[in-house]
Amino acid sequence: MIQESEIFIQLFIALFLGALIGTEREYKKKPAGIKTHALVSLGAALFIVIGFYSFYGANGLQVSFDPSRVIAAVVVGVGFIGGGLILKRDHEVEGLTTAAGLWIAAAVGAAVGLKLYFPAIFTVLLTLFVFHAISFFQNKFIRER
Repeated sequence: MIQESEIFIQLFIALFLGALIGTEREYKKKPAGIKTHALVSLGAALFIVIGFYSFYGANGLQVSFDPSRVIAAVVVGVGFIGGGLILKRDHEVEGLTTAAGLWIAAAVGAAVGLKLYFPAIFTVLLTLFVFHAISFFQNKFIRER
């Protein structure tokens, strides 16, 4: 039986976690910020939920669900969006970190869609660590030289 209230909670969690990832990009005034990351995470979660519930109990039949097929489609779709963010200007590449952040937001949404809440939250924390702590380290020790 489909528990719509549980699905609503999953979608909200995916939206919230994606927005957390997007806050750093927004803060740094990058083209894909809070809204984009939140929507990518939300969309990934919804695709997983749709995939799961379209196979589980459809017409009273019990059919096995292969989430890897849905996840693969999400990865390809987000890769297309991320590819559009990567630009080469003069001799520098821009948008790579933002594209990677979108890719992570999609993975977080997929994890939430599969009810893997703690790995999703931990991934967001690791992502924020990479965005902040590693940026600080790069600016302090690597880029100065």
